[in-house]
Formats: sequence, C-alpha cells, structure tokens
Amino acid sequence: MEKLVTERERMRSVATEPLRIGFLVGPNPGFENWELRIFDRVMAAPGLSLVSFLVHPRPFRRQPISPLFGPLARLEQAVLAREPVYVPTTFSMNNQRHERLPPAVDFDGCDAKRAVRLVSDLGLDLVVRMTAVGLPDEVVRALPFGEWSFSFSDERSDTDDWHGYDSVLRRAPSSLLCLYVRHGADPETQCLASSSFNTKFSAARNAGFTKERAVTLVMRELTRVADTGNLGTVTAAPKTDDAATPPSTGDLLRYAGALSGQLLYRAGKALHTKVGGASAVWTLCTGHGNIEDFDPRQSVEIAPDRDEIRADPFMLHHDGQCYLFYEAYAKRDTKAHIAVARMNGDRLERLGVALERDYHLSYPFVFRHGQDLFMMPETNQARRLEIWCCVEFPLKWELHATALHGLSPADSVLTRYRDRWWLFTNLSDFHAYEDHCSELHVFEVDGPGLSRVVPHKRNPVVLDSTTARNAGRMFQRDGRLYRPSQRNEYGVYGYGLNVMLVEQLDRENYRERCVRTIVPDFKPKLVACHHFDAAGDRYILDARLRN
Repeated sequence: MEKLVTERERMRSVATEPLRIGFLVGPNPGFENWELRIFDRVMAAPGLSLVSFLVHPRPFRRQPISPLFGPLARLEQAVLAREPVYVPTTFSMNNQRHERLPPAVDFDGCDAKRAVRLVSDLGLDLVVRMTAVGLPDEVVRALPFGEWSFSFSDERSDTDDWHGYDSVLRRAPSSLLCLYVRHGADPETQCLASSSFNTKFSAARNAGFTKERAVTLVMRELTRVADTGNLGTVTAAPKTDDAATPPSTGDLLRYAGALSGQLLYRAGKALHTKVGGASAVWTLCTGHGNIEDFDPRQSVEIAPDRDEIRADPFMLHHDGQCYLFYEAYAKRDTKAHIAVARMNGDRLERLGVALERDYHLSYPFVFRHGQDLFMMPETNQARRLEIWCCVEFPLKWELHATALHGLSPADSVLTRYRDRWWLFTNLSDFHAYEDHCSELHVFEVDGPGLSRVVPHKRNPVVLDSTTARNAGRMFQRDGRLYRPSQRNEYGVYGYGLNVMLVEQLDRENYRERCVRTIVPDFKPKLVACHHFDAAGDRYILDARLRN
C-alpha cells in the first residue's frame, strides 16, 4: 500500500534553509568508502547540511555467526574486492559535531525521551541510519522526514558484514537495493526508492558494487527532498528476512564451492582469450514490424562473417535505400570501429569503414536534423561525447560537436520531444566499480550543436541495471515515446531487451514503465540480446551467440 506524506512535511516546501541531516553511527571509529563518500557529498551539496553524528550506545544486535565466516570473508575481500582508499575532499571527521545518544537503563537501546529532546535541539529534519539498530519510534516521530536506512543496514554485526551473500547463494538474477524510511505517527518501515543490480559471482564484489550505488541513490533522494520539501510517495517494504540472517556453515561451504568453480571457469576463459580464442560473438536478426509489435521469433539471422562481427546496429533510409551502421570488430581485436553496409532484403552488402579512431567506437546512433546527417557513436574511452556530421555519404565524417568532457558517456541518444531536445546517456558515478549499465542520465540540449547542456534535476533519472542502459534509438508513435533499454541480469551483460514507455518527461520529472521484455529464447544458442532499431516497416536487433 502507498503511504502519502503528512501536512508537516508539505509545510517545509516553502522553507529556504538547507535540509538538516544527522547520521546515526556506532561508537567505534572508522568508516567504509561508501560511507565517507556520502558524508563528503552531503558536505558539498548546497541544499544539504550535515548537522551532527548521533552515536548509538548499542548499534548492533547479537547474531550467531559461523566461525568460518570471518576468515573466508576477509580472504575474499582481500583477493576479489579490494578498493582504493577514498580520500574525502570536503569532509573531516574531526570537524564534525558528535552527540552520544543516552543509553536506556533497562533494555538495549537509547533513552527515548532524552533522545527526542536532543534531535529537537539539533533541529534535525531526518537521520540516516548507518547502524543495524535504529532510533526509538518516539524519536522518529520527532523528525519531519523520519529515519532513513538501506536494505543492507541490518546485515552486519559489530565485527562482520554479510551483505551480498543472500542473492549470490539464491542465484538471484538481480540484487535488490532499497532506501527505507520510517516516519510519521506510525513509523513502520517503508520503501522510499529501490533499485536492482546485476548479481555478481562474488558476494564481496556484489556488496561493494551495491553499496557504491547506494551513494548515488541516497544523494538523489536527499537532493529531491531538499529541493521539493516533500518526502513523496512511499511503498511497502519487501520481505528481506533471509538476507538479514548471516549465512550458515552449510551456506558458506556451498558458496565456497560455487565461487571456486567460477574462478576456475574465468581463469580458463582468460587463458583461452590470451592464446587466441574468440571474443564475444554477436549476430544480427532482422524482420518486419515496429517497436510495439515486432516478433523476434519470426526474424531472419544475418550471421557474422569470418572477418567481421557486428553489434549495435542502426538503420538509415537514404536516397531510397536502407543502410546499416554498426560496431564492427574481428576476433581478438581490442577495439572496434564503425562500419556501414547496404541492406538488400535480409542480406548485407558491406561498404567499408565509416569511422575509426585510436579508441573504441560502438553504438553509432545516426539521425537527421534539417538537411544534415549526424552520427553520435559511443566514445566513452575518449572521456567525452562526440557528434559527427556526414560530409560525403556514407564513408566520410567530420567532428561536429563535443560535450560531457571528463565523463565517460555510453550508448547515448538524442530525441526531440514536445519541442525540446533531450540527450539520454549512461554515465557511471563510481569510486571502485565503474559501470555503465546502472544509471540513466538525461540532459536538455539545444540540438546536435551541444552548445547548451543542462542536467535533469533528478539525475540519474533511472538507477537500475535491469532498465537503465539504452538499447537503441527512441521512437515516437501516436504521441507515445518509447525507449529501448537493456536488461542486465543473471550475471550476463545485455541479457535481455526492454521496451520502456516514457510517461513523463520535463525539466523536473521523469517517469517510465516497462511494457515489453525480450529474452534470448527466440533462436537457438543465444545468451543475450541487447539492442533494437527500426526504420520504416523493418527492424533489426543483435544477439550474442553461445561460444
């Protein structure tokens, strides 16, 4: 059931002061990278104020933990998930206010009455819980926006952290991250925002990746609440009882066996590639239909050639003929280029290299504006966005515009919707785990010139590896705007393909929902399908073949 905000929360919408935030922490010093990044960003954000750290007297519950867990977890962390140390730029623990919550006399926890007085004196709007044990209900009621926590906040003791194991042990296709809130007269746990991420083979990597994404999630929501003065709509929290329980000795033995098998498989795969084995092989499938009704089971395969593998296809009608621009590479190549072919029915007539650079190119989004033809390939290795203009079709292009310098935009598309140009791109907000599959960022731009690039107020507008990454150009049909997106799950890059219906797009809001999902079961020997394009009554998609 959805739970609406209270009138007291709405009243803050007229306030001009920063959102006053407290962090609930334990008495022992030392924070993980993801925690330091949150503190650092709150300190730097103009609409947020880090008022105080609240030190919980008893921040963890007593949990029976297998004696194998500690040594195995530390070994895995050291070997598979070691992170570079994060050095804050604006945050210093020595300069922060610390207030110890008064302990209760007759039970584990803090004295509620005295704690209420403390948070009121501090003028806190909300408290972000970084501990397994939270605030008493009476204290939560005194906070206009309540107590926030993460779905992994309860998965730790004073010595151990078992977040990441549950989804790996269950072989879950994706790992859920929720930002919880307790607030109001009846402060039960509700979900303020949620995301899902492709489950990793290692629990330590799974945990590190999810926690890094948690930084982005909580900062987006804190900024939104500070900007709107409104908590928004919250939903019922999912059941996560199993995740809150440490893995048993049997679970750990089963996990160790599975992890060993994965490591052996990956070592063999790396050796195979090193001695000349094949890269990932993609094939193309084409047929008749549009984004609303295409049936990949009826498609015809355009198999890769011996010397050219093709992916990320974009179609273009030009002078009465259909052309295909695509990422091209040969087996054992370390980078790709953009090639072009003429489509003759279900066959390709290769025309040559359209664009090649000393860095990897892919995703050649081709589009017209006025009398000009443009291409916006993926150039994230160059740490910028590039748009090229065609000067001699189809093999001669010159650089037209650049943007997003210093970032690594992937799979970018432009669309003109309701008289505004919008850039959709996949960036990565990271410290140790760069990933272009989890964040969709939107910018309002002035067109292909990119002289004006304004980030959307709610970036990243999508934070979820099962829907965020672009998978082709956007389509408008009968007033509806569709966005193809990748479905990254089951530990597979580009496992499936979604069709997302954009329900709201303006300068302050973005909302979409999935209306179709295509999984790689429409042809034999497929393991992934991650791109769609169409022109006229013909479509094309790519699919990865099992090696």
